[in-house]
Amino acid sequence: MQVSDGMNYAPKGKPAPVVKEGEFIFAAIALDHGHIYGMCNGLIEAGATLKWVYDPDPEKIKRFCNTFPGVKVASSEEEILQDREVKLVAGAAVTSKRCELGMRVMDAGKDYFTDKAPLTTLEQLDMAKEKVKKTGKKYMVYYSERLHVESAIYAGYLIQEGAIGKVIQVLGLGPHRLNAPSRPDWFFQKDYYGGILCDIGSHQIEQFLFYANVKDAQVVRSQIGNYNNSMYPELDDFGDCNIVGDNGATNYFRVDWFTPDGLSTWGDGRTIILGTEGYIELRKYVNVGMSKDSDHVFLVNKQGEKHYEVKGKVGYPFFGQLILDCINRTENAMTQDHAFKAAELSVKAQLQAVELTGRDIS
Repeated sequence: MQVSDGMNYAPKGKPAPVVKEGEFIFAAIALDHGHIYGMCNGLIEAGATLKWVYDPDPEKIKRFCNTFPGVKVASSEEEILQDREVKLVAGAAVTSKRCELGMRVMDAGKDYFTDKAPLTTLEQLDMAKEKVKKTGKKYMVYYSERLHVESAIYAGYLIQEGAIGKVIQVLGLGPHRLNAPSRPDWFFQKDYYGGILCDIGSHQIEQFLFYANVKDAQVVRSQIGNYNNSMYPELDDFGDCNIVGDNGATNYFRVDWFTPDGLSTWGDGRTIILGTEGYIELRKYVNVGMSKDSDHVFLVNKQGEKHYEVKGKVGYPFFGQLILDCINRTENAMTQDHAFKAAELSVKAQLQAVELTGRDIS
């Protein structure tokens, strides 16, 4: 069975350009994670023009150019950063190197769009905040499990319309397929990938902040373990976390690398959002045993029970909003505070995590 591992998840939607051809030019630097394909495709569908790509690995460049055949291959990172036409740089570097790439991009007078997790330490967070303040440039983050998933976007619309009242709890399940042979060496080294709560946990935390309208929060308890991958001692194959928001809303999420081979996709991602007047369940990538189609939304409130199948019906508005934010210096796609708060809580959850399986990886 041919299944995606999540690393190369690159949704395609209907083109919805917000600018004319050549009006907003961007480049891609660092192709270490397959999310770069989703990032670039989302921007192109919103009307952006991909001019350049750079990565030191010729195999990564070859594959990227096959996917985006009109792109120019830069001889160096500097060639891109010196091009005044380029307004935004998208990057999916090794996780621990994403912040330093962002520093160089912003110093060159360009906005930065990075894969999640956007950084791995609180020191990097302080650097990023200071650089944003100094340059006035954006440090935006591809939290794809909300931004590039139509059911997740539709849930946001339902909440904004008051369909479930005030959100008081978000439960998130974010299992992923490990598919270890396809992973690069850095994926298994904690100094590079940051740990499971910092990495894929960042998706879950960002969702909570968004759906529950949380501006600040506290990590109450977090846990990590390596239950079944002793050959990779620095890998967290399980993690969970409990967070309380400044408005009293709560969040529990679990992330893991235990997707069984029999599942038709890379993970049975689910989100349950409890409100004062109802609840929403998202079955993002598959409705197990019922449908292999993605993007199922279940709504229960005083009007009754509803099941929405929204694949291909909602689109991905974040990318067009990001382009216009870069042009107009607005914050409609995502505020900088929100992007950084999700990153901060992800790092803190990892730092505070209790080890459940007796590893000593010091």
